[in-house]
Amino acid sequence: MGEMTGFQLGVIGALFLSVASSVSIVICNKALMSNLGFPFATTLTSWHLMVTFCTLHVAQRLNFFETKAIDLKTVMLFGILNGVSIGLLNLSLGFNSVGFYQMTKLAIIPFTVLLETLFLNKQFSRKIKFSLFVLIAGVGFASITDLQLNFVGTVLSALAIVTTCVGQILTNTIQKKLNVSSTQLLYQSAPFQAGILFVSGPLVDQCLTKQNVFAYKYSPIVLGFIILSCLIAVSVNFSTFLVIGKTSPVTYQVLGHLKTCLVLGFGYTLLHDPFTERNIIGILVAMLGMGLYSYFCTQESKKKQSTDLSIPQIKEKVTEPLLDGKSLGYQDKESQDAKKSSRDSFV
Repeated sequence: MGEMTGFQLGVIGALFLSVASSVSIVICNKALMSNLGFPFATTLTSWHLMVTFCTLHVAQRLNFFETKAIDLKTVMLFGILNGVSIGLLNLSLGFNSVGFYQMTKLAIIPFTVLLETLFLNKQFSRKIKFSLFVLIAGVGFASITDLQLNFVGTVLSALAIVTTCVGQILTNTIQKKLNVSSTQLLYQSAPFQAGILFVSGPLVDQCLTKQNVFAYKYSPIVLGFIILSCLIAVSVNFSTFLVIGKTSPVTYQVLGHLKTCLVLGFGYTLLHDPFTERNIIGILVAMLGMGLYSYFCTQESKKKQSTDLSIPQIKEKVTEPLLDGKSLGYQDKESQDAKKSSRDSFV
């Protein structure tokens, strides 16, 4: 019971950290890009990841966490995939209307559900699906105002949805299958994410803004906001991996739409952005969907726990011989090597 309470407190802490840091960085970046005229979002993201890696490297040197060896191919492909998904999302925003981009982000939840159902055999109850539908409908009603379609933008959006869903599913699956923490996975994958964005970021930004990030005149206040954004990003990146690892990709996306509602609210109160009855109704519907999702997940979790406790703790009595060497705790060298290989390599 104590372990379960500790786990629940950890989940609540991760969710709170994710919401607080994400809302903070959105407000910071909005001031940086809209008010100060720094439009290079993809390049800024590469700097975020570089600072995140450097911060984690210092923490590792100070023994705040231990590194764990993960197959290089796994980490490299995972990092590159996440970097590519960020670039595609930014390109999708550049080639589509804001409304279509919001619809792209909303499509991530049902596509994630589809992928987990097809490839991971994960079951989602009708109640969970209904709550997700209410959530998506609310956020869509509040944020989607125009839908302008074009072929290139549609292709980029489709690729962004696929890479984002796969990347988030892998973030959860790798942590559980290879028994690594969110910090360990982020520490080892951040250099590859930063590298792919550092190379492609200036090209993507120049394509979208027709400006060169290296020719931009950096004033002290712009540099100050860039540094602040990078520092907040350390918390954003850490909490992202932490939330997905402790919960699920779908829960992380639900949390993301909560951030959207909060950003809309903060934008109205702090930045005096326009706010209509449509926004209010949409946010209320979305909050209802989030409440239903949280309630149904809690009920299903309690039901699963009670079911697990009611199952007799008698295992492997019939399936393994009593005097077999493996049942006494001995394993031959080949089986140990095979188990080690499967644990350290996932992709």
